[in-house]
Amino acid sequence: MDDSLIFDRHAVRLHRDRAAAGVSSVSDILSDAADRLLDRLDDVTRSFSRALDVGGRGVVAPRLQARGIDTVSCDLSAAMAGGQAGLAVAADEEWLPFAPGSFDLVVANLSLHWTNDLPGALIQLRTALHPDGLLLASLPILPSLAPLRAALLEAEAALTGGASPRVSPFPELRDCASLLQRAGYALPVVDADEIVLSYGDPFALLRDLRAAGEGNAVRLRDRRIPTRALFAAALARLPVEADGRIVMPLRLAMMTGWAPSPDQPKPLKPGQFSVSLEDALDAVPDPAPV
Repeated sequence: MDDSLIFDRHAVRLHRDRAAAGVSSVSDILSDAADRLLDRLDDVTRSFSRALDVGGRGVVAPRLQARGIDTVSCDLSAAMAGGQAGLAVAADEEWLPFAPGSFDLVVANLSLHWTNDLPGALIQLRTALHPDGLLLASLPILPSLAPLRAALLEAEAALTGGASPRVSPFPELRDCASLLQRAGYALPVVDADEIVLSYGDPFALLRDLRAAGEGNAVRLRDRRIPTRALFAAALARLPVEADGRIVMPLRLAMMTGWAPSPDQPKPLKPGQFSVSLEDALDAVPDPAPV
């Protein structure tokens, strides 16, 4: 096995297979993230005719189709793909089967964070786009699930004297802009958004993660079935609000990038400015006296 791999892709697929039947129970969370991501389309003047929905789990494709965009969905899990609206295929994000220039829009909503080669996956998505096609992607970033990560580590260390990784590692926001640049996207834009999850029953948080297919797929995880005592001890360590509920941050990087095209605007090179900063400042009127 390649020691450089972070995630067990076989486990990722199994988790999504098992989640396929009940993923609708977390559709409100997935839909909230999808709506925030697709709001970026309202700021774009051009129209799109053919889109690829990557791992949308049933919430992205209907929203694109409602905008009049023909949509193909793909998912690592054949069971999850089978529940999508319209045309869907089982496909690995790390080995996409689509010809270059197949789509003018790609949307990946909370679906790329289990890939071992994220720059490579982004390059494949860029290749699948027409020149001047648009990528919209959302990716969990730090400090998503930070209280849960810390509580699990502390509880396991107290119970067993050691700890195994149980929450996926997430990048920071600044890493995401670099990812788009490395993958060759033009005009990359990355900003942060946050969904705050709130639970009266702490175990409901774990049930939602499982229902979304977000079980632990870190390759170096402990393969033994954890005891219920571990999760009970961990959830008891989570900070509680005044009303007795726990809150869990889901912080997202909202990533926008375009497949390169000769017709796109280019940034000016040094020395190409037509007006000097000094002249521009001189043209600004002095403020009126108060």
